[in-house]
Amino acid sequence: MATHALITGSTSGIGAATARALAATGARLVVTGRDRDRGTALAGELGAVFLPSELTAPPAELRAFAARALDALDGRIDLLVNNAAVCPPVTTSALTDDDLDATLAVNVRAPHVLVAATVPGMVERGSGTVITIGSWMASTGTPFAALYSATKAAEEQLTRSWAAEFGPHGVRVAGIAPGVTRDGEADGIAGRMVAATPARRPVTPDAIAQAVVWLGSPAAEFVHGTTIAVDGGMSTTRLEWN
Repeated sequence: MATHALITGSTSGIGAATARALAATGARLVVTGRDRDRGTALAGELGAVFLPSELTAPPAELRAFAARALDALDGRIDLLVNNAAVCPPVTTSALTDDDLDATLAVNVRAPHVLVAATVPGMVERGSGTVITIGSWMASTGTPFAALYSATKAAEEQLTRSWAAEFGPHGVRVAGIAPGVTRDGEADGIAGRMVAATPARRPVTPDAIAQAVVWLGSPAAEFVHGTTIAVDGGMSTTRLEWN
């Protein structure tokens, strides 16, 4: 039976690459995002369903969105990939109130509401997987994007706690922490960061997508509660000290 998957933020970047990689395995997909043109085009390419989403919406609207996704997938979601994120690249004092609210809503509240809305069905069936797309910044202090980093750390803790809560009922929960991710070369600050990693180049969206495919497969059946770094060594190594 084909996997039924919901991927948030899947009209571009890591989310779109993940949708393509899962579609290649035969999965049935719901593609989501705010860009209707890109979402419609990708869904047409993959034979998927596109549902527009606004993850800053109140919890009741998020639950209604989850219900629409379930309907589109014949009442069953086997794989939930919480990929969508907001990352205002600013210092603490420069962060606007609107960006503060959006970052907390998209990065923490939306995944929590969607898990609460979709995982009970997985528990009832005794199988399913939730994958959180985090960030290397969850475990490293940087002089920018402090709130984003904190939300990604919160997602890692939710991943651990959800694994403990749902794992005994047959639902695996785990995460992936990408490094600096680009379709092409990185420049500026991002370029300097990746130059000091063993990989010497940015992580590609396709690399994250392939990690999602593996983590969502039976091959990863004993991976519970952990977040796997797919970051070119950014979070674990230092090649330069000056």
